[in-house]
Amino acid sequence: MSSRQYVAGVHRPRTEHRHTFDCFGGHCTVIVADADRPADAAAAAAMAKRALLEWHHRFSRFERDSEMSRLNRDLRTEVEVTPLMRRVIEAALGAARETGGLVDATLGGEIERAGYGAHFEGDGIPLPVALALAPPRAPASPHPAARWREVSVDPARGTVRRPAGFRLDPGGIAKGVFADELAGMLEGFDAYAIDCAGDLRIGGRAGVTRTVDVTSPFEDATLHAFAARAGAFATSGIGKRSWLVGGGVPAHHLLNPATGAPAFTGIVQATALAPTAARAEALAKAAILSGPGSAPEWLPDGGVLVFEDGRYEVLEPAAARPAEAPRAVSHPQISSSTTSRSGSLRISWNRPS
Repeated sequence: MSSRQYVAGVHRPRTEHRHTFDCFGGHCTVIVADADRPADAAAAAAMAKRALLEWHHRFSRFERDSEMSRLNRDLRTEVEVTPLMRRVIEAALGAARETGGLVDATLGGEIERAGYGAHFEGDGIPLPVALALAPPRAPASPHPAARWREVSVDPARGTVRRPAGFRLDPGGIAKGVFADELAGMLEGFDAYAIDCAGDLRIGGRAGVTRTVDVTSPFEDATLHAFAARAGAFATSGIGKRSWLVGGGVPAHHLLNPATGAPAFTGIVQATALAPTAARAEALAKAAILSGPGSAPEWLPDGGVLVFEDGRYEVLEPAAARPAEAPRAVSHPQISSSTTSRSGSLRISWNRPS
């Protein structure tokens, strides 16, 4: 799909080549444009789509023959892996270091025991229902054993080391890495956008300004619109992929590392801005897990927090905040419908300014 448009400062039409498709349990979008090289831009957009679909299969823990599944089954303490797998694990370890273990990729066994052992189909239980049945709210905390410290990557040997029996699950960090990987390939074009099911990178040499809408996890309503020419956005939340386990207890995919159980902290969605999608993903997840008292500290480059009572806060980048101004503004939630739509990012592609 493509759309012809005029971009501020550019006096010739640019065609944006766009693909939207199912991937990573959600929807992915690839956009590439170049006024001087439209055929190359079209080929690059198609290449990016193929790469994401391939990586979906290679890194899925739900597919027995994927690289991730083979790594988790391997009983050796040191296993040779592909360069992209090393990068994913390095990014996950970096997220653990930055968050003190709050974002922990060693919870593969725990996420399966929580009921997320296969592809999740459908929207799950409505978010208000999950919140009504959820246990008392509390911030998450790192695993006392800091198991992530037992994982290491050896670039020279091309291997990953971890104790036998560890089941790694990088989760959304992998999507951020994929978006960053493609961004590095597309920087030479006028404009690009890569949305890996909620992990978004935008950029390009023409400096096209795009509008990125953050939508509500309670309903399909825009909470805030950011305008950016380059950088990354990531949204993490519990508004989708929620289910009931024994005794009617709600569960979801964001776990408290200390307990291995789904975390209910009082925050249902966080969007983070950052230079890279992998870091934005880590910050968004840390903001949710840390709870309302500490969440703003994880969004130094800006973002949006949505609380379970329907309030939300928009945080501007620290560099843009006047010293005397509050760090966030609060707005009432438009409504609290009983749908369980996932909070997400929507990017403009046919009307950039």
